[in-house]
Amino acid sequence: MSGIAVTGATGQLGSRVATLLAERGVPHRLCVRDPARAPRAREAEVVAADYADPAGFRAALTGISTLLLVSGHEGPERMDLHRNAVRAAAEAGVDRVVYTSFLGAAPRATFTFAREHAETERLIREHGLRLTALRNTLYADVAPHFAGPDGVLRGPAADGRLAWVARQDVARLAVACLLDDGHANQVYDVTGPEAIDLHETAALLSEVTGRDITYHAETEEEARASRAGAQPWQIDGWVGSYLAVATGEVAVTSHTVEHVTGRRPWTFAEFLAAEPQAWAHLV
Repeated sequence: MSGIAVTGATGQLGSRVATLLAERGVPHRLCVRDPARAPRAREAEVVAADYADPAGFRAALTGISTLLLVSGHEGPERMDLHRNAVRAAAEAGVDRVVYTSFLGAAPRATFTFAREHAETERLIREHGLRLTALRNTLYADVAPHFAGPDGVLRGPAADGRLAWVARQDVARLAVACLLDDGHANQVYDVTGPEAIDLHETAALLSEVTGRDITYHAETEEEARASRAGAQPWQIDGWVGSYLAVATGEVAVTSHTVEHVTGRRPWTFAEFLAAEPQAWAHLV
């Protein structure tokens, strides 16, 4: 096995991937902006690297053949950072990139950030890198944060459905893909096993928190008005994520996690039972 590198290792997903690699005794390199915050393990080499510094990122990837490229934080500069990272990976001699994309990634996707993921997938291919695209749906981990202080989930998702996926299940999948070159040149839809709507999501949150949590389906106009004062790109992204649910663009239920890892991912209810820290702030 040639060198494996993991970006975003101080974040919620990358840190889980790093932990799982260490548990399996796999040597790997963690490329992080702040080495002091990186997970520590005997199997991990920690190097400072930043998408905003192409030369430094290229140097950090010396000797690496397989890269987990965790998408950068949403923002006006994200595509510039992704271009830097992809170009640096190609120049460093990386062979394959496992990229955290988004379900339904396409140039005309309703969710504006899904358009950026489609563009990044294209860049990876155009630079001659073999792509393994993990097109993740919305994370179960963030669903509890959709509820406001009053216990209401508000958004223009209508009665659309989605199969929330836990970050831990995505991390298991990412590790399997990093370790098996047979996943090169593949695009995977990554979801949980059960699609539910936001009424059902709220009901499950009510069960575990003991609070009355409900869902209010806003119109697009109401949703945009409720976010007034935020940056236009933020409003477009936030509203677009709900609209993608309403249109059915994220209604997919895939078997990718179970097929690749041999273990079924959590349902949303199972996630809430397994990781109470995700919704503790609602109690």
